[in-house]
Order: sequence, then C-alpha cells, then structure tokens
Amino acid sequence: MWAASCLASCCAACACDACRTVVSSISRRSARIAYCGLFALSLIVSWILREVAAPLLEKIPWINQFNETHNREWFETDAVLRVSLGNFLFFTILSVMMVGVKNQKDPRDSLHHGGWMMKVICWCLLVIFMFFVPNEIVSFYETFSKFGSGFFLLVQVVLLLDFVHGWNDKWVGYDEKFWYVALFVVSLVCYLATFVFSGLLFHWFTPSGQDCGLNTFFIVMTLMCVFVFLIVALHPAVSGSILPASVISMYCTYLCYSALASEPRDYECNGLHKHSKAVSTGTLTFGLLTTVLSVVYSAVRAGSSTTLLSPPSSPRSGAGKPLLPLDKVDEHEEKEKSKPVSYSYSFFHIIFSLASMYSAMLLTGWSTSVGESGKLVDVGWPSVWVRMVTGWATAGLYIWSLLAPILFPEREF
Repeated sequence: MWAASCLASCCAACACDACRTVVSSISRRSARIAYCGLFALSLIVSWILREVAAPLLEKIPWINQFNETHNREWFETDAVLRVSLGNFLFFTILSVMMVGVKNQKDPRDSLHHGGWMMKVICWCLLVIFMFFVPNEIVSFYETFSKFGSGFFLLVQVVLLLDFVHGWNDKWVGYDEKFWYVALFVVSLVCYLATFVFSGLLFHWFTPSGQDCGLNTFFIVMTLMCVFVFLIVALHPAVSGSILPASVISMYCTYLCYSALASEPRDYECNGLHKHSKAVSTGTLTFGLLTTVLSVVYSAVRAGSSTTLLSPPSSPRSGAGKPLLPLDKVDEHEEKEKSKPVSYSYSFFHIIFSLASMYSAMLLTGWSTSVGESGKLVDVGWPSVWVRMVTGWATAGLYIWSLLAPILFPEREF
C-alpha cells in the first residue's frame, strides 16, 4: 500500500513537471499554435463526452429535471453544448481583456503570450462549471450558436476571397510569361475539376426513378453561379481575372457537394445513404479534422490581417524620430518594448469563440438531427441549408467584390 502510494506520488510529480516544461516552452511565436491546440483539445473532449457522458448526465438531478427521461441523443447533445459553452466563454473573456492592445509595452501582451498553466487551469474550471449551470442557459446558447456559426462561415468566405485575390495579384505582379501561363493552367485545372465534380453530383444525388427536384435545383444553381462568375470576371468593364473565378467556382461546387452529402441517410435522393455505416467513423474524423484546419487558418489569417489597430508609434503611421535620441542600449530596449503588435489579439480570440459554436453545431448536427443520423457529424436538413446558403453568400460576395469598384469608383475596396 505504501509502495503504491509512493509510486502514485512520483507519477503525479512527473506529470506536473512535464506539463510545466511544456507550458514554459511556449514562446511568443508559438502562442497561436498553443491556442489552436487548446481548441483542438476542446473538440476531442466534446467528442469523447458525446460518446460516454449520456449515462452520467441522466443521473444528475439539475440536468435531468424531466418527468420523462429524454432519449440518449438529447444528453449527448447537451454534453457537447456544455463543453462548447465553456470554450466559448474562455475565448470571449480573453477577447474582451485584449481590447485595445496596440504594442508590446502593454502588460496584456505578456498575458496573451504567457501564463499558460493558469490558462489551462481556468479553461478546465470553466468547462467543468458549465455542467452545473441550468438547462435554460444551455438552451439559449444552443440557439445563439446557430447565429454565431453563420458568422464564422461568413468570416471564412471573406478570408477565402481575400486569399484568392491576393494570390492573383501576386502572380500578375511578376509580369512574366511563366506566371501568366501558371495562372492559365491553375484556372483550367480548377474549371475541369468543377465540371467533372458537377457531373458526379448529378450521378450521386439525382438517381433515376426518384423525384429529386431539390437536389437538381441545388446543382443547377451552382453551375449557373459558375458561368456568371466567368462572364462577369471577363467583362471588359470589370478588372477581373480568371483565377479567382475558377477557385471560387470550385469552392462553391464543393459546398454544394457538402450540402448534398449532409442530407439524411434515409433520404432516397442521397446516393451515399447505402454506405452510412461504413463511412460514419470516417465522416466523423474528417469533419473534426476539417474543422480544426479551417479554424487554425481562419484564426491565424484573420488575426494577422487585422492592421487597423496599429498605434500612432507604429512604422505604418509614419511617426517621426524622437527629438532627443537615447543611448543605443536604451533606444534598442525602447524599440523592442514599443513594437506594435503584429495582429489583433481581441479579434484573434473572437474567431475561436465563433469556431467553438460552429464545432458544437457540427458535432450535434445543428442540434436537431443527432437522433436522425446517429453518430454522423454534420448530417441533417439544417446542415444542408446552412451549406447551400453559405455557397450563395460566397457567390454574392465574390460578385460584389468585382462590381463594387465600378459602382462606387470614389471609394477604395
């Protein structure tokens, strides 16, 4: 007994030392990766609790307050939402605390990059505390998450448009024949992939002998958007390019596929329904991996591209040199401390807050289809319409990015 106690104490001490070593090794450059890792941990915890926590939640009186016990899927959804709520509060609190941080001299800059042991402890306490809040709060958060998830998808669309236009401008800026040929080749590949994929969509999701008018409508609308992109981008009055049009076309086609694949497995027009059992684990893993990657990209790119909060002392603002120069050492230290932050910390954490709501909706089938689709991720009619609306919003924003400079020539876009 004594030996076992000593062994347990040694293991606990080693675990604490290991955690302390890992936390202390997080530098300024790796802080964003650490936040992404913490978010990924929240997804893993949500996934595990969705699988095992239902019997436990049924025994908690302030959660199971009903005259008739809900089905198992209700408790699975509740567990995911409570973890998501704790994650949402953690990043929202950090976002509020980081409002107005403009240079590294601000004490909150160290808070953003350091104090990881305390942050992990606070995150754990927040997640645990969420299992003691009333069901009404979780229900409100469930409704609120649907709107927050929409904002997250909108941010992704804006970032995609910004990336595609930047990619095109960079290659055109080289003004060499090789890069023009590369633009044409990439555009051609994207369009070939778009039309081949569209043909597969007709084959998979409009089987013969079935009335699949809705699926046909979705696919035809997507193809119409593809042709509109090309016509508008090549119009002489629009300073467009074929590369952004081809990439956005391929992305909209992917969103159409994602929407159709999210239809319930027992829907006769869903050509994937016969393989539902075979792909459930793969779909779950792919859904989580896609979410983590999209959140990492969105958070890093969105935060890093925000330069509007640069302080007056920033080189971007054109501030002059001081009237009385300091010693070289003091001047170097002063410059290091007064460097402007490279991205908006507050906006960075807001992206993770929105992503927390979006991941909860993925894991619960937008909180309405878990019972219909079993363990599958992002399956159900709400997911279908969210994907299609996102595709139409992408089309609208891309067309607007081409027409806005013509409609409002006096403004900068």
